[in-house]
Amino acid sequence: MLLCARYVLPVSRPHIENGAVLVRDGKIVDVGYSTKLKTMYPGEETRDFGLAALMPGFVDAHTHMQSSVMRGLISDAPYAAWNLLLAEKEKLLTYEDRVDSSMIGALEAIKSGITTVADITHSDAPLTAAKLSGLRGIFYREVGTLERSEVEGALDQAFADIETWRQKTDSEKIEIGIAPAPLFSSHPQVFKGVAEYAADGTPVACHLAGSREEYEFIRYGSSPFSVHSREQERGFGIDMPPWLATGVSPVRYVLNWGLLEVPNLLAIHCVQVDDDDIDKLAEHDVAIAVCSRCNAQLAMGVAPLSKFIEADIRVGLGIDSPAATSSSDPLVEMRIALLLQRALGSRSDFFSATQMVRLATLGAAEALRIDDKVGSLDIGKCADIIAMDLSNSNQAPTHDPNSAIVHTATQDNILMTMIGGEILYDGRNHLHDVDIQRVFARAEKMRLKLKG
Repeated sequence: MLLCARYVLPVSRPHIENGAVLVRDGKIVDVGYSTKLKTMYPGEETRDFGLAALMPGFVDAHTHMQSSVMRGLISDAPYAAWNLLLAEKEKLLTYEDRVDSSMIGALEAIKSGITTVADITHSDAPLTAAKLSGLRGIFYREVGTLERSEVEGALDQAFADIETWRQKTDSEKIEIGIAPAPLFSSHPQVFKGVAEYAADGTPVACHLAGSREEYEFIRYGSSPFSVHSREQERGFGIDMPPWLATGVSPVRYVLNWGLLEVPNLLAIHCVQVDDDDIDKLAEHDVAIAVCSRCNAQLAMGVAPLSKFIEADIRVGLGIDSPAATSSSDPLVEMRIALLLQRALGSRSDFFSATQMVRLATLGAAEALRIDDKVGSLDIGKCADIIAMDLSNSNQAPTHDPNSAIVHTATQDNILMTMIGGEILYDGRNHLHDVDIQRVFARAEKMRLKLKG
C-alpha cells in the first residue's frame, strides 16, 4: 500500500512535501516524494490523505491503562492524597474490570494515534487488552513491599508472572519487563533484587524523584502518607519508612542499591533532581520519561527537560495514568510540555514544536530502546504510521506541519492509525473485533461501583 499526503514527517530527517510511504508486509519499504514513488510502484494500491501529515505513531513512554476507568474520579488532590485515594479505589476492581478498563485505555490510545505504550501494571490485564486491540507495547510487572520478610516472596512471584506473561505472548508487538514499585512503597531490597534479575537486559521502569513527598521520605525519613489501614494496598498507609532516613536524594538512593546498574532502565518523572543526580543518570545511561501533564495536575513540579537533553540523556514523553491526566492524548501532552518548558525556561533552551514531535515519537522509542523498530518513518522499520488531518479552519494555512500538529491538532484530527501495517483506526471507526459497546457498558457499571 502506498500512503500519500501533503506532508510526510519521517522525524529522523526533515519533512517531505507531497510525500509518500510504501508499506508491505507490515514494514516500511520506501519513503519519498509521491510522484517518484507512484512512478516506481505503478501497480500499488494507493491511498491519498490530501492536506494531512503522515508520521510515525506516537510512543507513550509511560502509562497505566488499567486506570482508565478512574479518569476524573480524583481530579482535585495533590500527589500524596491522590495516591492514597487511588489505592483505595483500585481495590474495588475485579480482574475483569481491570481488563475492560485497560481496553478503554487501549482503544483511546489507538484513536489518539498512539501505536506503542510502556505500561506498568500489577496484573496482565493491560497486556490482554493490547493483544486484543493490536496495540504494541512493553508491559512492566510491578513488584513492591515495605516488609523485609515479604521481599523474597514478592520478587519470586513477580519473576514467575513475567515468565508466564512471556509464554502467553506470541506477538512480536509485546515485550515484558519489570518495575519496582515507587520508593515510598518498596523496601530497598526490592531494588537490589530487581537489579540482579534485570542484569540480562530485561526492561526495567521505575518511578523516580517525581514528587517532593518522595524526596522528603527518602532523604529525611518523613512521610506525608497518612495511615488509613496497615493493610492498605501497595504499602501507602505509613507514617515512617521501615529504615532510617538515608540523607541522600532518590536518585542516589537507588544508585546505592544497584538499580542504576541495569542496562535497560527507564526512570519516570525525575522532577526532584539536581545537577549531581542528572550527572549520575547520564553516567549510567538511564533513560527518562517526562510526564508533564501528570506532574502539573498533581502539583509535582516541572522536570528540567533541557538539562536532560544537554546531558545527552535519552528522553521521551509519557502521558502517565488517566486517573491523573484524564485523557491519553499525546497532542495535549506535547502542547503542555512545550508551554511549561518555555514558561520556565529561557531563550537559551527554547523548545520548538519539532523537538516535541520528536520527543513523542523517536525520542520515546530511543528511551525504551525500541528505536530499531519504531519511532520514525525509515525503511525497514515497522509500519506504525498515523495520518493527521491538517485541513481544518484553525489550521489554515499550514506553514509548518510540526507546529500545526503541536499547537492546533486534537484527537479528532487522527484520520488513520496503522500498527504493523494493519489499519486499526480509520476516521471515526475502530477496525477490529473488540465489542466496544460492551466495554463501554461495563465502564458505566464500574463508574457506579467506584462512586459508591
